[in-house]
Amino acid sequence: MKPLTSDINSILQGIYKSPTGPTVCAFFDLDGTIIAGFSAMQLSKQRLKSKDISLQEFLRTVNTAINAATGKADFEDLLLIGADAWKGRNHQDLMAMGEILFHKKIINLIYPEMRKIIKAHQQQGHTIVLSSSATCYQVEPVARFLGIENVLCNRFALNGEQLNGELCKPLIWGKGKAQAAQQFADCQQINLKDCYFYADGNEDEALMHLVGHPRPTNPGKNLARVARARGWPIQRFVSRNNNGALRSTAGVISVLPFAAVGVGLGLLKRDKRAILNYASPRWIDRMFKINGVKLNVIGKENLWAQRPAVFIFNHRNNYDAFMAAKLIEKDFTGVGKKELENHWLTGTIGKLADVAFIDRADSKGSVEALKPIEELARKGISICLAPEGNRVDTELVGDFKKGAFRMAMAAGIPIVPIVFRNAEMIAARDAAVMSPGTVDVAVLPPISIKNWTLKNLEHNISEVRQLYIDTLTDWPKN
Repeated sequence: MKPLTSDINSILQGIYKSPTGPTVCAFFDLDGTIIAGFSAMQLSKQRLKSKDISLQEFLRTVNTAINAATGKADFEDLLLIGADAWKGRNHQDLMAMGEILFHKKIINLIYPEMRKIIKAHQQQGHTIVLSSSATCYQVEPVARFLGIENVLCNRFALNGEQLNGELCKPLIWGKGKAQAAQQFADCQQINLKDCYFYADGNEDEALMHLVGHPRPTNPGKNLARVARARGWPIQRFVSRNNNGALRSTAGVISVLPFAAVGVGLGLLKRDKRAILNYASPRWIDRMFKINGVKLNVIGKENLWAQRPAVFIFNHRNNYDAFMAAKLIEKDFTGVGKKELENHWLTGTIGKLADVAFIDRADSKGSVEALKPIEELARKGISICLAPEGNRVDTELVGDFKKGAFRMAMAAGIPIVPIVFRNAEMIAARDAAVMSPGTVDVAVLPPISIKNWTLKNLEHNISEVRQLYIDTLTDWPKN
């Protein structure tokens, strides 16, 4: 029987049609399922970087991994190396290390599709379990971030708060993971036939057979073969399969030929803005094509309804500003972080566009730095910026700062909201490279500031922010 390979929308629809309540349980694996790749690899890299791993431990790990691949060692042998290496270490110190690792690395590896799936199960009132063979130091920070209360994972034995070099049994791995899930379900009086299991590993087959709704996610070769034979729906996600350094570099340096032509036009017209107006939209379009990024835009007519304008967008990653720039196309400036001013690319673009690079820690200096932007707006130049200020890792909307709206009032120009629905699909919050994907964009009608005053400013900002929330909650059909 051939299994269905579902896209995210049909997966979510299936969850929302399922029975509600805590007697339905959804088990989620971590590595390769919730996150791209392996948390253990990120942990090893961090330990190597901080010189927290000895040469002896490193060689033992490599040798055991090779033996495990050839059937001469098993997963317990790998865990025992870690238990022995960390013998005597403080448990809370290691938990803190795991939290740092999560916020530095792991958070950017979480599949946005899996966040949507977990959220859908939570909205149905289902019991959610993060069941992973990784250690608590890797798993628990992820569970906290995703709002998952139940965790089944491997743990090291303690004497007080110190690791004693032993493993807690039974191990969460293969049949052991299936048995732990059975015990959890029995304790919660949950029937496994009403449960879901999302996992990628061949070793997860045992639990797949026990649940009523097996969901192989990015499955390995053997699990995919079993899934096809049994008709289990396979789901594969690529939103964290980042483009390599070569493709990313090619996208960046593709600016050079467009810049060369732009410089020629600028010299001919004796206008530095002509350089940017020619090169910017063409370069960004080429960079996105090289990286497989597309924009699905609703409300394009609102981009040109009134110019100049203050274009605002919800800030999710390092690339949504480029998406906004692609949409606005020409005759605009913006606001950026002070540290970007000295970057060879953003600094050069900023100088051509008269961008105001501000130090957020210096409120008074920031206000002064924005005054030239207001003057440009009065002369017909639009402004583009994110009122949230910092990148926000949420599907909702962060608090709006007043700067964008005060500039609109000072220049007497309208506000045009640009709403990005799923910018996280092409890049995580701090990602340095993009992944192929399509971002949904809604450009809302211009908002007049004619009757805005300092007295009603906060109320009006709140209403604009609510427009973002409403749009993201009920996306426009056309």
